[in-house]
Amino acid sequence: MVDFSQLEKKLDIEFKNKDLLVQAFVHRSFLNENTGFELSHNERLEFLGDAVLELVVTQYLFLNYPKKLEGELTSWRAALVNTKILSRISEEIGFNDFLLLSQGEIKEQGKARQYILADTFESFVGSLYLDQGFKVCEKFIVKHLIKELPKIIEERLFEDDKSSFQKEAQEKVGITPAYKVVDHSGPDHEKNFTVGVYLGKELVAKGEGSSKQEAEEAAAKQGLENKNWNNK
Repeated sequence: MVDFSQLEKKLDIEFKNKDLLVQAFVHRSFLNENTGFELSHNERLEFLGDAVLELVVTQYLFLNYPKKLEGELTSWRAALVNTKILSRISEEIGFNDFLLLSQGEIKEQGKARQYILADTFESFVGSLYLDQGFKVCEKFIVKHLIKELPKIIEERLFEDDKSSFQKEAQEKVGITPAYKVVDHSGPDHEKNFTVGVYLGKELVAKGEGSSKQEAEEAAAKQGLENKNWNNK
């Protein structure tokens, strides 16, 4: 078993419940090969961590940029919590050395590993929140993730299809787009997602991708190309 005390030492965070720390790194594929393992996979923690991460980033942006409008702040937030940045931060922190994966997933690199690392960042935040509370999570996220914000703003890295579609939708119809997974297929290590983008209750475009974020970007791109919603 991996020595998670090394990670605690590196992050200067000591978990009260060590199982929560370990569970944050348990990929579903690991349990397929280790059926007697006492902990569950990290997907529920990822769900929680995603919400905590969004709240911390939203609060930081709201308090530190009082003159910026909602649309711009939303674009900055989306750029901060995207897969590329979360996976890179996870690597910098050393999460890669603690992942509990199947033998097949251990060999996977590139995009597949990037998604796993980004998801693990969120599941770790979920574990940290349950074990230490909001303030410790906030400190961790500000220290390791918010530091990327100046570069995002300076290099305008927030200008992607999702940001552009949101800006256009807010200007034309006064609605912020919402994204929802409408279908998914394939095994855990090779999933394909179909995401719909909605303006209010109306589905205006769909997109596909090997991650939810990739599918959202594809849906936003379709939304930009499909101008029918502009006339409503």
